[in-house]
Amino acid sequence: MYFDSRLWAFTQGVRLRIFGAVAVGVLAVLFGIARLALLGWLIIRVFEGTPVKELVLPFIGVGVVMVVRGWLEYLRTMVAHTTAARVQLHLRQVVFDQVTRLGPAHFGLERTGDAIVAMIEGVEQLEIYFGQYLPQLIVSILTPFLIFAVVAFFDLPIALVMLTAALFTLVVPQIFHHWDSEKSLERGDAYKVFAAEFLDSVQGLVTLKAFGQSTARARKLKDTAHTLFKSTMWVLATNSLARGITDTGITLGVAVTLAFGAFRVVDGEMGLGVLLMVLMLGVEVYRPLRDMRSLMHNGMLAQSSSQTIFQLLDAKPLVSEPAVPLAVDTLTPTVALEGVRFAYPGGRRTTHEGLSFSVTAGERVGFVGPSGAGKSSIVRLLLRFYDPDEGVVKIGGHDLKSLRLADIRGQIAVVNQDTYLFHGTVADNLRVGKPDATAEELEQACRTANAHEFVSLLPQGYDTVIGERGIRLSGGQRQRVAIARAILRDAPILILDEALSAVDAENESIIQEALDRLMRGRTTLIFAHRLSSVIDADRILVLDEGTIAEEGTHAELMAERGVYHRLMAAQAEESAGGAIEIDPSRGSKNEQIPSYSEEAQFAATDAIVKAQGLGWFAAARELMKYIVPYKGRLAMTFGFGVTRVLAYIGIGVVGALAVRAVKTGEPFVDLLILLAVMAPVAGVFHWLESWIAHDMAFRLLAEMRIALFEKLDRLAPAYMVRRRTGDMVGMATYDVELVEYFFAHTVAPAFVAVLVPALVMGVLFYFGYLMALVLIPFLAVVALSPFMLRKRVDEMGSRAREALGELNAHAVDSVQGLAEVIAFNYVDERRAELTERTEHHHRIRLPFFSDLTFQSVLLEVATGLGGLAVIVTGAMLVNAGLLESAMLPLLTLLAMAAFLPISEISEVSRQLADTLGSTRRLYAVEHEPVPVNDGPGVAIDHHAGGVPIELNKVDFKYETGNRQALDATAFDARAGRTIALVGPSGAGKTTIAHLLMRFWDPQQGTIMLGGHDLRDYRLDDLRRQIALVAQDTFLFNDTLRANILIARPEASEAELGATLDRAALSELVAGLPDGLETMVGERGMRLSGGQRQRVAIARAFLKDAPVLILDEATSHLDAVNEQAVRRALEELMADRTTLVIAHRLSTVRGADKIVALDQGRVIESGTHEELLVRGGLYAQLVAHQLAGAAGRSAA
Repeated sequence: MYFDSRLWAFTQGVRLRIFGAVAVGVLAVLFGIARLALLGWLIIRVFEGTPVKELVLPFIGVGVVMVVRGWLEYLRTMVAHTTAARVQLHLRQVVFDQVTRLGPAHFGLERTGDAIVAMIEGVEQLEIYFGQYLPQLIVSILTPFLIFAVVAFFDLPIALVMLTAALFTLVVPQIFHHWDSEKSLERGDAYKVFAAEFLDSVQGLVTLKAFGQSTARARKLKDTAHTLFKSTMWVLATNSLARGITDTGITLGVAVTLAFGAFRVVDGEMGLGVLLMVLMLGVEVYRPLRDMRSLMHNGMLAQSSSQTIFQLLDAKPLVSEPAVPLAVDTLTPTVALEGVRFAYPGGRRTTHEGLSFSVTAGERVGFVGPSGAGKSSIVRLLLRFYDPDEGVVKIGGHDLKSLRLADIRGQIAVVNQDTYLFHGTVADNLRVGKPDATAEELEQACRTANAHEFVSLLPQGYDTVIGERGIRLSGGQRQRVAIARAILRDAPILILDEALSAVDAENESIIQEALDRLMRGRTTLIFAHRLSSVIDADRILVLDEGTIAEEGTHAELMAERGVYHRLMAAQAEESAGGAIEIDPSRGSKNEQIPSYSEEAQFAATDAIVKAQGLGWFAAARELMKYIVPYKGRLAMTFGFGVTRVLAYIGIGVVGALAVRAVKTGEPFVDLLILLAVMAPVAGVFHWLESWIAHDMAFRLLAEMRIALFEKLDRLAPAYMVRRRTGDMVGMATYDVELVEYFFAHTVAPAFVAVLVPALVMGVLFYFGYLMALVLIPFLAVVALSPFMLRKRVDEMGSRAREALGELNAHAVDSVQGLAEVIAFNYVDERRAELTERTEHHHRIRLPFFSDLTFQSVLLEVATGLGGLAVIVTGAMLVNAGLLESAMLPLLTLLAMAAFLPISEISEVSRQLADTLGSTRRLYAVEHEPVPVNDGPGVAIDHHAGGVPIELNKVDFKYETGNRQALDATAFDARAGRTIALVGPSGAGKTTIAHLLMRFWDPQQGTIMLGGHDLRDYRLDDLRRQIALVAQDTFLFNDTLRANILIARPEASEAELGATLDRAALSELVAGLPDGLETMVGERGMRLSGGQRQRVAIARAFLKDAPVLILDEATSHLDAVNEQAVRRALEELMADRTTLVIAHRLSTVRGADKIVALDQGRVIESGTHEELLVRGGLYAQLVAHQLAGAAGRSAA
């Protein structure tokens, strides 16, 4: 029995409904008592020889009582479910509000998975707690006293015995509550860890596969899943102990009451009629306790879930609203930092020390500095994600701590280097900047941002779904959407944080032009390491060692030849080159292509895995495959399941035989002794069945979770481009969890539900075939009703699973995009979306509960009417002299017992509908075709000078893509040479890198590595040959050491140290609080963009593979670090075949061969000088880049 006062607090506003449900439940109990008391009275009348025709009206009256009781049960249950839905909605909103209060600063240290488990699954697990458990708890407490009041009217001593036994059964299990609560908390922690690890692993699958570490990651996840299994079994141990006490208490209570009553009848202190009534009531008096016992499992989950929720709710935000905020109508768009000292929580290094500067209204100020100098930290301080440790941050002359958070953020529009776009349409993402924007305003903003042209060419224009994190758009397109969003924001202060760090030359000039329009009339802070971003600033502030090292215009700072000169000299020299003559007709033809990002050129697909297509027989067959290795445990579950039910029935049978013996004057002490033995045995058998079934079930769940990850590993990245990672996490956690009901609560009980009624029918046929015949229709109704309504129920269960998958995905998007949600004051709108999705889920769920409740009530009424039919038939047989009247109680109880195992199956009918929905989703993933399979393997020659690469007329199209990503692409790279791939966005450069890694296979043509077709390699062998440094570096929520060692886990300390030096990471490591053991946060968010990229480069150094692919490898680095890293890369490239994908002239000009691509075709190839002379596509790209900074400088 679990009661949590903190959970109860969330019921404020619906407590009258809860007490209403309890009141209806109490009425249902009273009608249940009346039903059984009347049945006992009818049997007494039969004992007395009353003709059947005189009992017609009483029979009808009992039937009416049974139907009314069923209707009351339906009403109580539906009131409880609708109440639970309201509480869940409120609780989910409370959790969301807490997430937004904690802000991105909190989740830079914590994991998204923790919040998702609390917000979605944690709240979902509480549905049964609020909808069934809580009302049932109150009814269970009241019922013994109600029955005492009824029975005391007939016999006070018997009533006292029944009350004592019921209270013992209710109270004693509470002894284990503290232990249970402690183990539930441990289980909740283990569950959160698994969810977070799974999310981290799925989002980082491309990185894991690139370094051949996905199998190792699966082993790590397996350990985490096993820890979850063990913690679950500890909770089950305490839970089962409490259930065992409840079961034993129920059976002993029945036995003691009957024994005591039998002796009182023999002694003449009580009539036989009262004993008969006690025999019949023995079922009902403990029914609420039995119902409570059936909900114990959900009570366990509720306890665990509530702890997860409370941990999140108890967290303290790093910043909070002022107690008395300053009332301001408008703020002057000025910015000032005065004596600011700041270090990130848990950091050893101070980011800023005595930092002071001011920006006047309308001024455009650039901020430059080495990677990790604290540029992004200033942005976070201005948005008040953090507060400084010392000093003051001001906007409009006011300390930020005196202003409402919404007022601060309402003054600022941000364009980040890591632009976060939400899953949804282009229009949805634009309206983050202005929720009430009209279609005309969206179009105007996109025109200003140079985005309208590409948006209008997308398949559904502004209504095109762009995928999680905007994956269906290229980097340049995402940046332009972010700029349009900032335009719509129309805030007086604009912050540009590395807005051009990772775009190609063509896009850079387009985006810079859009930014110029956006900056007009606004106070602008530009944080960048690209010269083109800051060259036109009114002032440039140079950050170094946490403070302002230099200040001035570009020309002034270059003349000083200090830090700024060191950072920008190379770029200034590059832009000083002369103009290049180009032939416009030979440039890119890509402008009119409605291109997505290369790896995501898909037609629209369902982002959420659909629960459809699989029927129950096929689903059961699929699930049974997992059970086959556990045949021994399954057989034991069958055995204990049958003996447990037979023991329960046996108690009723022996009790009825004892009553018969009392009536006939035969000895009954032996029967009472047998009753005393059988009572605890029934409880023990139930405990054994439950323990073994759950042990098997939770072992299978752990295996299913790992099987899901291993399948996603084989499908990634192609499959993940069109799915949402939040949905995948929901499948690994809640979907798999729901399958437990099949393994633990269906397989063995289904066997018992067939066997036991068959045995009962045999006994009834023996004593009077007419009684068996009249029972058959009622058993048929109960047995067939779930199947008759199954299709509708299963469909609603499947739709509910999809709706919950959408909720999971929305929550992941909200938490991982929290910085955008808060910076754009989009909290209320995002909360409204969560509310709408929750209400949509409830609109599916409540009709689902209605159907299931009707089934449950139908079973309840059929059980009662079946018993009544047996009594009526038995009475006729007694009147005819064909049946001994003393056998009637026994046969009646047997008839009603036939329904017991069927009712247990019906009780899990709701969960089985969910189970089918979950199984359908898991099956859909399991049977998704794998795009790339292992080859037979080749003998690998370890060439010291690299491995040759050759592409032979390669055609490739992304699944249902709208165009060829590669079209008869052909070029070669000789061993040890460097090949540069250049071209506009969507030209096919990154596609070639992905095909080399065999993330996909071409439809036509071949790719050769070392003289072998890539398809002949085993995948792990192939990927060991290639080191990939991608533009978007993914870091796992682990230590810095673990993130680097992904490249080669067995590397020595000396090798690791040398790698840190070569990747310019040694200084960073020295400044971290725990050095290499410092946790880098989810997706490496505790490091700057440049620092994350250096980690990616360190991985390449450590991997030491013969082929190196550098995909914009230095795009996030400042000039000083870029030069240092580039020198190291040049050293690394010396003995390797290298593919360089870049848009910076300085990165590609020294390549042995440059291959220019457009629309997936090789347009031209040659050296830098040769291609400039031709004046074609390459020359055009170079001209765009040189004209950018040179033109701006001249201006």
